[in-house]
Amino acid sequence: MTDGSSDGDTPVVYALAPECTVEDIDEGEYYAATVNGVVDYGVFVDLSEHVSGLLHESVLPGDADYDVGDELIVELTEIRENGDLGFELVDFDDYEEVEREFTYERAAAGALAGRVGDTIHLEGEVVQVKQTGGPTIFRVRDETGSVPCTAFEEAGVRAYPEVDIEDVVHVTGEVEERDGGLQVEIESLERFDEGEAAHVRDRIAASTAERAEPADVDPLVDWPAMRELYPELREVARRLRATVLESRPIRMRHHADGDGMCASVPVQLAIERFVDATHEDPEAKRHLLKRLPSKAPYYEMEDATRDLNFGLEDQVRHGQKLPLLLMLDNGSTEEDTPAYETLSHYDIPIVVVDHHHPDPEAVDPLVDEHVNPYLHGEDYRVTTGMMCVELARMIDPSLDDELDHVPAVAGISDRSKAEAMSDYLDLARDAGYDEEFLHDVSEALDYEAFWLRYSAGRDLINDVLGVGGDEERQRELVPWLAERAERDVDLQLDAAMPHVEHETVDSGAHLYRIDVENYAHRFTYPAPGKTTGEIHDRKVGETGEPVITIGYGPDFAVLRSDGVRMDIPQMVSELNDEFPGAGVSGGGHLVVGSIRFVNGMREEVLDALVEKMADAEIDEELHSSLTR
Repeated sequence: MTDGSSDGDTPVVYALAPECTVEDIDEGEYYAATVNGVVDYGVFVDLSEHVSGLLHESVLPGDADYDVGDELIVELTEIRENGDLGFELVDFDDYEEVEREFTYERAAAGALAGRVGDTIHLEGEVVQVKQTGGPTIFRVRDETGSVPCTAFEEAGVRAYPEVDIEDVVHVTGEVEERDGGLQVEIESLERFDEGEAAHVRDRIAASTAERAEPADVDPLVDWPAMRELYPELREVARRLRATVLESRPIRMRHHADGDGMCASVPVQLAIERFVDATHEDPEAKRHLLKRLPSKAPYYEMEDATRDLNFGLEDQVRHGQKLPLLLMLDNGSTEEDTPAYETLSHYDIPIVVVDHHHPDPEAVDPLVDEHVNPYLHGEDYRVTTGMMCVELARMIDPSLDDELDHVPAVAGISDRSKAEAMSDYLDLARDAGYDEEFLHDVSEALDYEAFWLRYSAGRDLINDVLGVGGDEERQRELVPWLAERAERDVDLQLDAAMPHVEHETVDSGAHLYRIDVENYAHRFTYPAPGKTTGEIHDRKVGETGEPVITIGYGPDFAVLRSDGVRMDIPQMVSELNDEFPGAGVSGGGHLVVGSIRFVNGMREEVLDALVEKMADAEIDEELHSSLTR
């Protein structure tokens, strides 16, 4: 036994922190040890939770008697190649005890490629806790990315039950490859106290702010209206990128029409690519983003209830945060507010990019971001698809070459008469899309949206739109779908046109009416709104004069106008005041929209609606363009 006495300085004995490993010890140093087992050939001692070794009987006094829990001082004499440690017992009359803190090199969650098999240390925030039938999966994010970390207690039993979402933790574990991605097999998982956690949170927050910064891109065409919207679109891009970095799911709602799909598909692809770039789990984009079409041009309570229910279920079953709601090509009107108010009871941020005539006083207090051209003196001619192509490029600028034709399709789908349409058509032509094919794409999107109903139809729609799909298939598929759509429209109009009623209103505009419930095929393409629009377009072409068209059923009316200054949202508001028992609701654009009412008040509402349309002024500028 070494007696440890010398004429030199007072010897130093190190007391290791519980987390210390063999990387924190050196040969020739003295350590405080605790007996954890006594055997015939010696005594086992612990220096920390991860450092243990044997004091062989050959280095122990022959008359010594040890019990578990006894405290000793030992010298580390050897670290053998197989990892075993050699100790000798020392006995100091005087010594200085120094605590040795656990030190480690932090690994980066987003840079684990090439480290498979290594034991690493992560510091980060828990953003998901998912209990499977086997291990518990903790998704941990730091300033570089996020990675799933797995811990196994026993099948289906929650490991580390004291750790929850938003806790800041230190993970020690081995990097493994699984199902094409990386994960960390946890050896130990410890929560930081608030002081330690604050430093980690600050690091993550600073990194998130930097990495969430959108790409610095210019608009695809030089259009003052779009440049006016660019700062707000950048804020939306920044929020969406930050949401991905925080591993909060995004639930995307969009109008189920051509413009809605031109808006949502590019944003979906951009977000998915950003998820792939920032998350080690290849399945992350499936859990973090859902695209969901909505039939109505506003957020219905049915959709809101579904979204809230799925969000709460995912929170319980998969340990996820509640989602951010992204509204595209709907969400700007007072009709959206009851659904928003329902979500306001939960931690669900709401972001809106829309071009329907807005009710900012009703909507803005309930949403976090609201981009709409009307709020900048523009109108529906700036389509949501045009805005969202720019938004997608801010999220992922690598999409540039894939989206040049999409704004033109969006404009054609929503009949935009914006001055920039010629520039968008030129841009699409340079990308290999002539105007006739763009019209076919628009018709094919509308046709497929009808048959998909509430399904996103991701791969099919990508092929039709030519974004993230098969370009060769698009060239074959689109003309065929467009031809089928045209055939079905012709069949519908063959049945409906003989029943269209006509009158000339006081302003000189032509008014056409059709009962689409009784004089058009039901439950097939085109739907009542599309049928009304097709009749309207034919009458505009035939007359070359201002035209108003109403397609109505038992409890709804679809409205279209050209060359007439109508304000459909204002008409809806007035009708609701004039007929309090009619339950009038609805809206849309100034010249395109739909309303609902109770069946028993149909005649009164329609008669009043016709009177209001008769009072609407002719738009001389548009009338001139129609007659040229």
